[in-house]
Amino acid sequence: MVAAPPLRVALVNDFEVVVRGLQAMLAPFSDRINVVEIGAQVEVKRPVDLTLYDTFSEPQVDGEEFNSVLESDNPGAVVVYTWNVDPALVEIALSKGCRGYIGKTVSGAELVTALERVASGEVVVEPATSNQLDPQPHAPGDWPGRAEGLSAREAEIVSLITQGLTNNDIALRTYLSINSVKTYIRTAYRKMGVTRRSQAVRWGLEAGMTPDTMRREVERE
Repeated sequence: MVAAPPLRVALVNDFEVVVRGLQAMLAPFSDRINVVEIGAQVEVKRPVDLTLYDTFSEPQVDGEEFNSVLESDNPGAVVVYTWNVDPALVEIALSKGCRGYIGKTVSGAELVTALERVASGEVVVEPATSNQLDPQPHAPGDWPGRAEGLSAREAEIVSLITQGLTNNDIALRTYLSINSVKTYIRTAYRKMGVTRRSQAVRWGLEAGMTPDTMRREVERE
């Protein structure tokens, strides 16, 4: 029996380090997943079976900006990859036509299996949603600021500060409470060795905490 060809997948996030980290996480499963495109601040351009949208520092599915992912040329089945598992976001994603909503608590193997289920025609939400608005992310892959000791959540908050968002803006973007945002800021600032927002912005600019613009076609020979 001839094995099915691997699924053609595009990875989308505005940070190159994030999409490359996700690509590396999927690399051990190259017989099942063929990452053919990775992009930052660009639409998917090649026909794919699946588009995996990583929400690190990105607008959530309830924003108008997310619609451009769904409306890009030939995105295949769109799957959201996130640690924001609020049921309201899941409902919005599915109502917009997403075929999967995958939490970052899953392992690489579980993520691949979920993508295969989506490709076979299922609508997949994994793991089961929760009303917890601030889950601790499993944080696979990579993110800007990791080498400097920031957790994935802290890095996301710092990247949004670097982009000029207020604490209230960040809370809305990340679906965190304002108190959680302030807690992440305090712990991040300690690791960064800064005390003021202006210092944090400068640190973020120097540490690559602003979005990239790139697209790379990575189909195997």
